[in-house]
Amino acid sequence: MKRVIVLLLLILASSACASGALLENVSLTPDAISPFAGSPNLATTIRYTLTRPAAVSIYLLDAQGARHDFRKDQPRAAGSYDALFGGAVNDRVLPDGRYTVVVEAQDHAGQIARAEKSLTITQADSTPPELLNFTVFPDSFTPNQDGIADRVAIRYWLTKSAKVDVYLTDGKKRYEIAEKKTTLCIKNEQSCVGAHEYDYDGGIDLLATPPPDGTYEVIAEAVDAIGNRTRVAKRLTIREGGIPRATITNSGVEWAPRGLPSLKIEPTALIVPLGETLTFTVTVQNIGPVPIRTKGPEPGTVYTTSENFNTRKEHEEPGVWRVGLDSEGNSVGRPYPYRWQLGKSEELTRVVMDGKEYRYLMPGQRVTVSGTLRIVDKPPRVNVYYWVGLVQEDVRIVEDRVEPRLVTVEY
Repeated sequence: MKRVIVLLLLILASSACASGALLENVSLTPDAISPFAGSPNLATTIRYTLTRPAAVSIYLLDAQGARHDFRKDQPRAAGSYDALFGGAVNDRVLPDGRYTVVVEAQDHAGQIARAEKSLTITQADSTPPELLNFTVFPDSFTPNQDGIADRVAIRYWLTKSAKVDVYLTDGKKRYEIAEKKTTLCIKNEQSCVGAHEYDYDGGIDLLATPPPDGTYEVIAEAVDAIGNRTRVAKRLTIREGGIPRATITNSGVEWAPRGLPSLKIEPTALIVPLGETLTFTVTVQNIGPVPIRTKGPEPGTVYTTSENFNTRKEHEEPGVWRVGLDSEGNSVGRPYPYRWQLGKSEELTRVVMDGKEYRYLMPGQRVTVSGTLRIVDKPPRVNVYYWVGLVQEDVRIVEDRVEPRLVTVEY
């Protein structure tokens, strides 16, 4: 009998608790706001207390009875809460007027409690920032450092000072895109009105692996100091992305005066009479995930010390890979003035784009590169070191000063 009475008392106590006030101490401070930049009365604080767990909604009713949701069915534990409201609902500041702020709570038993407070909005800045003429060009690119379609230009005109985020996304992962320093203008943590440009390379300039191949959205989001927000999007496709990598295998160089046997290891200097030639041979392998672009002259081409790749009209091109030869006392003004293609043309993959032919060393492919220099000019001293390098033009010297070789030039 005692157990039955205790059980009944517990049920009655539980029922009394559930039937008590669910929502208490609802307040709105202040009851009038002016949401504009620099306003001393920018926002109001909505306070309330829950006596037990509940789902909370906070919304505003305008003079026409239209509902504007600020919070909707948010689960909350028992306790006291503050919510700062600056006038923005669904990324727009509400226009001037009198509103009824409704705080509504529903507990697990389905009991609903609500409280209403009056709010007046004046001098509201409801004008959103706009991103005019938002363009992503080209809409497909290949971030692989071959100097062709490696970059994307993103541009827009910002109509109002705002915080702007630009990023690439596949819906799961987000890749941030930084604005170019030449257009970057920040005041009070807000981007300035005017033209803005972003130079997107997929991260390859920093030798970071670009996002996987696929179609993405480039998103630009602008939000002003009040909470007005704008979002624009364009599609962008990534193809053949990856960091190019190649190496001179075993860092090995075979040196020889032309017509003589290769001398890979020699304790004394190679002797080359003035007017005669010095030849090197190396093996280069593409050890990366993407094709490597290269250009002439062909391996075996003979330079003289009075020439360089420019005098032969084989000018530098961004992203092109070549094997180069350099020496002490180089007076040309740039490193590796003598350069050769990675492999013979018939060994390489030929690609035609926009009517122009390009040659590529494919992933895993290995080629032999030899070069010959006829020494016709007296060096700064009799004994001069020569060395080989692997150059990615306008990007980096990938392997520098490989196996320096002392050469005695006799004259």
